Amino acid sequence: MSTAGTSVSEAVAQPVSAMLTGRLSGLMFMQFFVWGAWNVTLGLVMQTVGIGSLIGNAFSVGPVASIAGSFLLGMAAARYLSPRMLMVILHLVGGVILFFLPSLVTPEHGDTFVWLLLGYMILYMPTVGLANTIALKSLGDRVDRFPFVRAFGTLGWIAAGLIIGWAGLSASPQIFQVAAVVSIALGLYSFTLPNVAPDTPPEEGLIKQILCVDAFGLMRQRSFLVFILCATLISIPLAMYYAYASAYVGSVGIQNVGGTLAIGQMSELLFMFSMPWLYRRFGVKPLLLVGMIAWALRYALFAIGDGGSSLWAIYSGVALHGVCYDFFFVAGAIYTGTIASPKGVNAQAQGMLTLFTYGVGMLLGSQIGALLYAQLPASPSIADWHGMWWYPAIAAALIAILFQFTFRADTRTEAAA
Repeated sequence: MSTAGTSVSEAVAQPVSAMLTGRLSGLMFMQFFVWGAWNVTLGLVMQTVGIGSLIGNAFSVGPVASIAGSFLLGMAAARYLSPRMLMVILHLVGGVILFFLPSLVTPEHGDTFVWLLLGYMILYMPTVGLANTIALKSLGDRVDRFPFVRAFGTLGWIAAGLIIGWAGLSASPQIFQVAAVVSIALGLYSFTLPNVAPDTPPEEGLIKQILCVDAFGLMRQRSFLVFILCATLISIPLAMYYAYASAYVGSVGIQNVGGTLAIGQMSELLFMFSMPWLYRRFGVKPLLLVGMIAWALRYALFAIGDGGSSLWAIYSGVALHGVCYDFFFVAGAIYTGTIASPKGVNAQAQGMLTLFTYGVGMLLGSQIGALLYAQLPASPSIADWHGMWWYPAIAAALIAILFQFTFRADTRTEAAA
């Protein structure tokens, strides 16, 4: 009798599970469409309207928001409101802010624009973690479906870039209005998401968890300390790609900047599903090292590319994004989980990794990039851009060498430690 009951339950659950997967995939698609619609070509927009000197500050708001939003608002508020209601509130309010941003993308209001963008990102960044929380809790023991669901986030980013490019908006402040429409749609759509419960406050206290006290203890292991150090350092040149790639691609004469940069996300999607197998096959060090080398190669390609016979170098540099991102950041997240899981601090360790990479590293990178960009003339030539790209290329190569000679990992030994 129980066997029959189980069979009926499974038969009923299968279509419900497929429907749930579809709803969560739609969530991820819109979540990253909103970000990708404006983030990819913002540097080009700011250069076009005459506030290129503020690009570094504009791309510093994301790292700051990663700290202020994800660690404070996201971790604290999720204990008092359901993730679903937080998604509704944050995306609706954020959508309204996005509608106002285009009117401030001017030389007269440039500083105000940056501050309001920071306010928006403090609201947006927690929703990335909330979307993951809703998906993982809803899937329950079927977390094997999460990579499929998360892949729709990358598809959303790609779709945003293609639409912005095809619509001829790559250099227009109207990119924020496109993002605003989808943000408000996602806020309303969030009412239909599964109403998963808020997190239970941990016994060790909220402040201790926010400060990742237990996760910092993992750095007593030498290999993990070296990894965190190199991850922070490699995020410095990484920030220059996000901030200035669109302005550079536009400068060489490519019209469809959004669509061109979407090639990077296409390659990211290609490598994403292969990472678990590659990690098991080769181990952590080769993957992390290849990722670092790919960053150096990408910037070197940018430093020799132009709008003529070397245009291939620019397209190749963009297409390397899958290797750059997945081989380092996805493999790094897996490695962090391997080290942290036996200690029961996986969530803290992943948060700490985000703090050092998307927080500290990219904040430094955005500001250093701003200093380098400030040395360029008002209308930089291709040769001017080439000189700028050699700095992150050399930096990434030196970090790869440092990693090669200092990182020694036996994940099985460390996991048991």
